[in-house]
Amino acid sequence: MAIGKLFIGRKVREIRQTSSATQAQFADMIGISTSYLNQIENNQRPVSATVLLALAEKFGIDITELSSGQSDRLLSALTEALSDPLFETYSPGLQELKLITQNAPGMAHALIAAHQAYRRGNEQLASFDDRLGSASAQEATPYDEVRDFFHFVDNYIHELDLAAEALAIELKLGEGENHAALTGCLESRHGVRVVRGEAGDEAIRRFDPVGRILTVSRYASAPTRDFHIAIQIAQLHAAEKIDAVLKQASFRSDEAIEICRMGLHNYFAGALILPYRNFHQAARELRHDIELIAARFGASLEQVCHRLSMLQRPGLKGVPIFFARIDRAGNITKRHSAARLQFARFGAACPLWNAHQAFEMPGRINRQLAETPDGVRYLCLATQVSKGSVGFRAAQPRYALAFGCEISYADQFVYADDLDLSNRAAYDPIGISCRICERVTCTSRAVPPLKRKLVVDHRVRNPMPYAIE
Repeated sequence: MAIGKLFIGRKVREIRQTSSATQAQFADMIGISTSYLNQIENNQRPVSATVLLALAEKFGIDITELSSGQSDRLLSALTEALSDPLFETYSPGLQELKLITQNAPGMAHALIAAHQAYRRGNEQLASFDDRLGSASAQEATPYDEVRDFFHFVDNYIHELDLAAEALAIELKLGEGENHAALTGCLESRHGVRVVRGEAGDEAIRRFDPVGRILTVSRYASAPTRDFHIAIQIAQLHAAEKIDAVLKQASFRSDEAIEICRMGLHNYFAGALILPYRNFHQAARELRHDIELIAARFGASLEQVCHRLSMLQRPGLKGVPIFFARIDRAGNITKRHSAARLQFARFGAACPLWNAHQAFEMPGRINRQLAETPDGVRYLCLATQVSKGSVGFRAAQPRYALAFGCEISYADQFVYADDLDLSNRAAYDPIGISCRICERVTCTSRAVPPLKRKLVVDHRVRNPMPYAIE
């Protein structure tokens, strides 16, 4: 993988401080002069390939971690914010934005938060909302605040993941039948008995803390049933660790804290049923065949796809995967990307993305080779799943699960075996969202790009009613 000039002084300083070394000691460890290290840490010089290799050898640092991850997500969010016409007099270059996100991430987050408040205020004004000017119109909703929390921690909580994996090893979870082990854990360690729900009870899970009874819907599928039992284990087994994560996150409202607590319970449950090392190894052995992985672990396709996007453990990272769950209206209800492809924070996903076609081909894995405007190419995969209860009258919402990777990792996916990855003409041009997409000739565009002028010629009517300068 080619890595351009990297100004990663903040990260190098963090590595040095973690090793409790002075600049002179650290410079000696990686074979450079103290003055060169000082220049690197102050972003006066980029790191060389020799320094990168020394960091990898001496400190077990994954070189790809130094050029991707949180900075990429922050860079994407900042770029999207600055595309607003509000900033039309300021057009920073890519290198300037990288310097900001890598070395002043707090400032970048603050600017993004300010822009979000500005957009929410404008949306309230446009709809003549009665709450115009109130705090709720300007502040991020608790749900958005929690979503951003998981987004910017790379959807990986190290302490929780390790704790869940340790418990999974004790319970001998990971492959095969987990139900007996999960119910046995609740009963022997926490005095909680698991029972099936009554026929008319619509709750998937219901816990009685006094009677110490966990009731699980009799109609839940085996993966759903086991996941909700694992959630109950998370609530009882990992409460202190989850409290510590919430305290460090510094949410602004009790509502955000409780929404995040629910997310952390879900996180622990997923990490318990799909323990990191076993799952990481299985993904490689089965070449990311999600149906085979789901069968091996007794999990659902959604659980597998979500977990694949979370394999961000330092020193044992998985393939950088993007994942999203999309409803029939095009709303992204769940998202995460460890790849360079980042989902838009505002607006719908690109209509040319194969995720939308999943609803037309239920039961199949839909494949697409795609290229974003920045020239990065991807293997995009999508399939439809149904959620909800069973029965003729039961609501069964349908979603598209979209996942994939950059094309450089496609050989690790069984889905790419018969695709001509070298044929550039096979790649569909997709974007992130219409409002920031620079493709001027796209006939599927829903709205014009924000920072481009429109030209309307009343004498000519093309597929697009306007031209973009």
